[in-house]
Amino acid sequence: MKFKSKKHKKRRYKLFIILFLLGMLLSFKYLDKNVKKIDDKKFVNLLLNEAHFKNDNIFKKLFSYISFNSSELLFGEYKNKDQVKKVSLEETSPPLVYLYNSHQTEEYAPSNFIEFSINPTVMMVDYILEDIFNKDNFKTIVEERSIKEVLNKNSWNYNYSYIASRSFMEDTYLNNPTLKYFIDVHRDSLTKDKTTVTINDKSYAKILFLVGLENANFIENLSFIEKINEKIDEKYPNLSKGILQKSGPLVNGIYNQDFSKYTILIEVGGMENTPNEVLNTSLAFAECFLEVIKTEES
Repeated sequence: MKFKSKKHKKRRYKLFIILFLLGMLLSFKYLDKNVKKIDDKKFVNLLLNEAHFKNDNIFKKLFSYISFNSSELLFGEYKNKDQVKKVSLEETSPPLVYLYNSHQTEEYAPSNFIEFSINPTVMMVDYILEDIFNKDNFKTIVEERSIKEVLNKNSWNYNYSYIASRSFMEDTYLNNPTLKYFIDVHRDSLTKDKTTVTINDKSYAKILFLVGLENANFIENLSFIEKINEKIDEKYPNLSKGILQKSGPLVNGIYNQDFSKYTILIEVGGMENTPNEVLNTSLAFAECFLEVIKTEES
């Protein structure tokens, strides 16, 4: 009788495990199907609203918030827009900063299921910077039009991405001639040990600036970027990997930096950096960038 009892318990236990795993699988499939409506902008809005830039466990808090308090975000359009702090800029305030991504589809490494479903890209950096700049009264425009659509429409390959982003830059500037600072955000493809640094017990995605030497604004661009890089080295030692200067055969050498003497190409982290590390770096860069342009504007 004891033998039959133990055998019966094992069967029940196995059945329980099978049903549990099946339930988890179905739940993940349902989440994955319905969470696709979350994009980088909504993700960052929720992130900034909840974190207030102070909590080291930002994404634990974010996951908890999404799991238990925001079914609208997971299973439909994000309707809690009132929770996101509004920026009080006058409608007549002229835009000064333009954020864009020649390589919009470059992704970061998810650290939980929610991030995996969202597939955070370099555009999350744009939205973080936009929020900070606007709150500091430096009106900012983020380019949201699709580079991929331009490439497909013209039957261009990936190498034409800078030409596609240039068309957006020119169009935006035509309608907003007050724009002065242009920031093209990218992501490196190196492994995490080469793109990550710990500063004061906090993990950051490293920064790399790139300057093309084959454009008419090379000297001015380099000088401007050096000021930002020096400020980063001063406040966040080892966060920046420096300024890479490129020219010669098989190299772009321009990177649209002929468009303005205040055009920046920055690589934030690599493919294995998490959104939390990218957030920390974006805040650090924003702080240093604003200090420099406040001097420029004054």
